Amino acid sequence: MSEQQTAIPPDRSLTAAPDASETNDTSDAQPVPADPPGAASDLATPASKLLEALRWAVSFPAMLGALLVGRVFYEGRAFFVDPDLWWHIKNGQNMLATHHWPTVDAYSFTVNGTPWLSYEWLGDVAIGFVGRFGLQALDALLIVLASIIMLAVYYLAALRSGNSKASFVSAFLLSIFAFGNFTLRPQMLGFLLLLICLILLERFRQGSSRALWFLPPLFLLWVNVHGSWVIGLAVVVVTLVCGLFDFHIGTVEGIRWTRKQRIQLECALLASIAMIPFTPYGTELAAYPFTVASSLPLNVANIKEWLPMPFDLAAGKLFLALIVAVFVLQAFYRFTFRLEEWLLALGGIVMACLHVRFVLLFVPFFAPLLATMLTRFIPGYYRAKDKFVLNAVLMSGAAVAMIWYFPSRADLDHKVERMFPSRAVRYLRSHPVQGPLFNTYGYGGYLIAYLPEQKVFIDGRGDLYEVGGAFSDYLQATNLKPAAFSVLKSYGIRACILDRGEPLAVVLGNHPDWKRVYSDDTSVILIRKDSLDGTASLEARSKHEPPAD
Repeated sequence: MSEQQTAIPPDRSLTAAPDASETNDTSDAQPVPADPPGAASDLATPASKLLEALRWAVSFPAMLGALLVGRVFYEGRAFFVDPDLWWHIKNGQNMLATHHWPTVDAYSFTVNGTPWLSYEWLGDVAIGFVGRFGLQALDALLIVLASIIMLAVYYLAALRSGNSKASFVSAFLLSIFAFGNFTLRPQMLGFLLLLICLILLERFRQGSSRALWFLPPLFLLWVNVHGSWVIGLAVVVVTLVCGLFDFHIGTVEGIRWTRKQRIQLECALLASIAMIPFTPYGTELAAYPFTVASSLPLNVANIKEWLPMPFDLAAGKLFLALIVAVFVLQAFYRFTFRLEEWLLALGGIVMACLHVRFVLLFVPFFAPLLATMLTRFIPGYYRAKDKFVLNAVLMSGAAVAMIWYFPSRADLDHKVERMFPSRAVRYLRSHPVQGPLFNTYGYGGYLIAYLPEQKVFIDGRGDLYEVGGAFSDYLQATNLKPAAFSVLKSYGIRACILDRGEPLAVVLGNHPDWKRVYSDDTSVILIRKDSLDGTASLEARSKHEPPAD
């Protein structure tokens, strides 16, 4: 398929739209018309350039982008917090305070002193810095990052399809799957960098050789932010290799690079690879993505985000319905795409089916194809019919609504209290436990951040605990395997902080050797009776435990 032009960048109005015969769009779409003769000279003045920029800022494609941001805000204001957020914040703040990159674990008692590298150190530093300003700042960062990501998906789709309306629909539909993975962790930064990589490669394919030279600094940043840089490098390799051949087979085509293009892409690839060792840990960071992919079976089998796509749930069924609908469209209309586009789209589908966290790869790989297919049914943007004032009013209204409905600090505190043991932590500060504390997996990060004096049993750094053996022991205990009590005994556990409804909390709450000393609607604290001072525990229980039903 021949490359098409987008209706997003301001300078597109100065060029004629591609001929319909060069695209898959056989609809009645009206292309963006070229300006009349003399327009170029009119735009030469600073005032005209400013007016042109203002028109694009309130154009219909820009208004669609604002609607996409509004959709992101609606989801983001709920502030869904991944349990790993808290240890990322603490780790980043420690690095900011000490100017030291950790090399061993200092947060747990189960694998304390075990070699551990902060593989996402730059992402942790960024999140840790924002975390200094409280939950509202963190929620704002989440919304801003998610908005930039979805706008980048929209732009990538428009760059490929040449139809801003179809690209908006594509981005809007795929955002449904992305939202579940929009949790404030370094992986969001990695996702954004992947999108930038795809945009640079598409711009290079469309003739901008300068785009390639942003790749090496991009990878320099990426390798220090998140392990997904490996995916980005694979995308560059696939793009290079698929351009070595010129062919057209059915709905797949290969467009051969010119000799100059091939050399430029090879140089950019080599320069990007050369960036990999430039980390605080040298080349050690490069091995981490491969370790996660090959040698952590317990994490892959037990951590929710590593599980396969849940086709028994609504989200999984919707994902399957979208894939089936796209393949039906392809069967009827026979859209032609470049080989690398097919490979990336199919790879994204397979990876999302294998591990639900890889939906973040499926979205950018699939969006350009879906947008290009939709151009057959959705008319293009016709600038002459644009209502700039109406667009400006709608965009202003969306901005005012987002400011007005931004959650208050009290709202965010309440949301965190419903998910994490914040009240139980306040109890432990005033009633510290003596000896090792067993904690729920999802509570470890919060304890690291807000109860640093108490070492944790486990937290979200699953790779560290699996290699150290503590993760298998945790699973034995929390799943009430035959060795559950032996695990607690072997680690000398004197107290537990658990989710109120989990099986281990119920069992220990009714065990003669354990006593529940604190309980709320989120978490419970249980202590071995031989560790209790009778009078103090009864007083604490009367003050902090709700009356029995």
